[in-house]
Amino acid sequence: MATQGRPPVKAYRNRGFLNSREARALRILAEYLEPKSRFERHRIDDTIVFIGSARIRPRGEAQGGVAGMSGYYEAARELAFRLTTWSKALDSKERRFVVCTGGGPGIMEAANRGAAEAHGVNVGLTISIPLPEFENRYVTRALALRFHYFFMRKFWFYYPAKAVVVFPGGFGTLDELFELLTLVQTRKMTKPMPIVLFGDQYWRQVVDFDALVRHGTIDARDLDLMHRADSVDDAFHWLVAQLTEHALGRPGPML
Repeated sequence: MATQGRPPVKAYRNRGFLNSREARALRILAEYLEPKSRFERHRIDDTIVFIGSARIRPRGEAQGGVAGMSGYYEAARELAFRLTTWSKALDSKERRFVVCTGGGPGIMEAANRGAAEAHGVNVGLTISIPLPEFENRYVTRALALRFHYFFMRKFWFYYPAKAVVVFPGGFGTLDELFELLTLVQTRKMTKPMPIVLFGDQYWRQVVDFDALVRHGTIDARDLDLMHRADSVDDAFHWLVAQLTEHALGRPGPML
């Protein structure tokens, strides 16, 4: 005589399956659809992405080799504040040019903090890596997203972005910068993409772009893909001019 047990678990409630290799495509799709639904719900049409080191701390907290770089934290905070204040004053029913970061400490925290201090919503796209206290408290809670896949996180960095500001950073910052430059150079990204390299001395020491030109591995015109800035005033006025010319009349994500 057959005994009646628990009913079978539905596939979309089966944690064992959802975490399996066979369901990887579903997990990737979820990291596309869930952020998309949140951005639509909160009317996030386009963003300004801040990239930079998680190790750079504000003045008074910095230690070790990065202690002398705390000025970059303050610059990112001020720039995000000014851009958020400017964007909130635009005559638009949609939220425009929302500050977006990787949601972690350092430069990411500084930009989220500046946007929050300007009473603007801001986005944090964190990644699940084995580091404690990666999230920062200044991200708008409803727009704090956590990713497993780096490539899906990068997609949501670049897809709604209308400008990117790159502060000094390490491997992660370099990875994100060079992927962005590759997308623009190869015209896989067809929308205008103003890119600011903030901290000219740092970038000239870390990446010799001029050497790439001399060796013929990039074209001299590729150097024009980036605007080098050493001051908040320079970065702010250049970005506002670029966004006003290329993005104000074109809301929504574009690749």
